[in-house]
Amino acid sequence: MKLGLKRVKEAMFFEQLKDGVVRCKLCPWNCVLRPGQRGFCGVRENRGGKLYTLNYGFITALNVDPIEKKPLFHYYPGSPIVSISTVGCNLKCPWCQNYTISQRTPEEVFGDYMSPEEIVSYMESTKVPFLAFTYNEPIIWYEYVLDVAKATKKMGYKNVLVTNGHINLEPLEELIPYIDAANVDIKSFNKSTYLKIMRGRLKPILEATKYMHEKGVHVETTYLVVPGVNDELEEFKQLVKWQIEELSPEVPLHISRFLPMYKYINREATQVSTIEKMWKTAKEIGLNYVYIGNVPGHRGENTYCPQCGKLLIKRLGFWITEWNITRDNRCKYCGAKIPIVGERWRETKFGYFI
Repeated sequence: MKLGLKRVKEAMFFEQLKDGVVRCKLCPWNCVLRPGQRGFCGVRENRGGKLYTLNYGFITALNVDPIEKKPLFHYYPGSPIVSISTVGCNLKCPWCQNYTISQRTPEEVFGDYMSPEEIVSYMESTKVPFLAFTYNEPIIWYEYVLDVAKATKKMGYKNVLVTNGHINLEPLEELIPYIDAANVDIKSFNKSTYLKIMRGRLKPILEATKYMHEKGVHVETTYLVVPGVNDELEEFKQLVKWQIEELSPEVPLHISRFLPMYKYINREATQVSTIEKMWKTAKEIGLNYVYIGNVPGHRGENTYCPQCGKLLIKRLGFWITEWNITRDNRCKYCGAKIPIVGERWRETKFGYFI
């Protein structure tokens, strides 16, 4: 399949070396590419001694989701969010639930071109002021994400990254002023596991996550518990301690249950008892807001006041079913301040309102 000309654009953050060779400087792989070669992500190619992105404006999914699906539980709870994706990824997780786009090349996936202006127009038509770059890894869509985020920011909209955090600090620094919230999927706290199984580097991911938090981005983290990969309690404790010390005990952690998918289709799902033990451990160590994912109806989906212990937000999957927080985001029972950005959104027959 021949790529549309609109989708091919000179990339940012690369270095020209000798004999037409280039080094991509977007993510920690820093791929060195001869003419005609593509990077580890599959969407950045050396053409004639310059690096080009092959997926600019290439949309493989366009949906309106609940923001809790990202997952973000402390950022405008209950709000709708426009969600877009492209193709490719700079990790190779063998359990990826979106492998049909993340582990494919632009020639292998059907999609359509949308300019940044068309994304803004779509958001205007839906009356949804939140946008998520999600489903596959947005970092390898960098040029388009940056352009779209700049355009939506001008409209007063909010931008969300659902990311693996595998990015170098220089490009992250340029992008951050246009990003309002992020969920970072920290897939292990063992650098050897990251390198051998997910094909990524842990240290830069932790650095990027900390940098986003320090720059005022609302950050939540996710830890997908995969049996035999990252389900050791001692490893998980290290993650929790790092999050408390380097981010904040107020930063939410989502502990998600693995379900068989992709190359791990024949593996057993994570035992709920394993997730529950981690959930309790994280709270005992000192994280104030810990959630259980992929176990609909579990009490670990709910938000509890860290001061008085009362139920504040009851959820069923991605949906809020009970709300006990004041309009200024305090516990209605004891008055403790709850770290939620924005007010709850509610749906009416006329649309959404705060």
